[in-house]
Amino acid sequence: MQIHHSPAWRGGILALACVCATGGTVFAQWLSLPLPGTPRTADGKPNLKAPTPRTPDRKPDLSGIWRRESARPNENLLPEGTDAPMLPWAAEIYKHRQETFGFERPMTFCMPHGVPDAVTSPYPFKILQTPGVTVVMYEEFHKYRQIHTDGRSLPVDPDPAWYGYSVGRWDGETFVVDTAGFKEGSWLDNGGHPHTEALRTTERFRRTSFGSLELGVTIDDPKAYSRPWTSAAMRFDVQPDTELLEHLCENNRDLESLQKAWSGRAGGPPSTGGQR
Repeated sequence: MQIHHSPAWRGGILALACVCATGGTVFAQWLSLPLPGTPRTADGKPNLKAPTPRTPDRKPDLSGIWRRESARPNENLLPEGTDAPMLPWAAEIYKHRQETFGFERPMTFCMPHGVPDAVTSPYPFKILQTPGVTVVMYEEFHKYRQIHTDGRSLPVDPDPAWYGYSVGRWDGETFVVDTAGFKEGSWLDNGGHPHTEALRTTERFRRTSFGSLELGVTIDDPKAYSRPWTSAAMRFDVQPDTELLEHLCENNRDLESLQKAWSGRAGGPPSTGGQR
């Protein structure tokens, strides 16, 4: 089966059942851990409205565990009712993915999300900001991404990767991340907007308070879109006093279930593009 930890469990009790030698069942709790450095109100609760934390050089510190403000996956990076300026072939791919309810979605095959799709799901992610590199750790599939901040430039022709190759810089209060070198198989969002190897993304992170993070993404892929376009603002809430859980995808039966759902329909299940 595919292992998923529901976001609704976070902040509550996570019951982990294990069968012991005695044949009984033991339950453990994922405890809330009061972490140092968390601003608190008079009653000891995290003060989510506290000012944005700062690094020693006075830059905003994005470090923390974050989760989308909405628990629903982001079907469309653009505002509702707005279409991306897709070229005809890309529009056909998008239409196919919408009609087949994400049958070919990479996660169906236990493959990772790409950028910015990795943060559009309800699963939390952790940012660890250091002077030379900022690391983003995703709970879903237990993956990570590096954003280099040591002054290097993007490589001319980086090896293709699910999360691409990223470099970051500060523009005032905004952390700007440029990424290139993507594998073609990833999706831009849960709705299935496609891209090619020519994709370049520019992400703009801004921490507006201790408890709030905003992100906007510009998509530039001249092989799939007629012009660059920018997402609607995505907002994330900090998840204080906790840690990421391990999330694995093994013995995956999602594909089998989807194939059964498609059985009997005209044409059968859609092509998996060789990803079986």
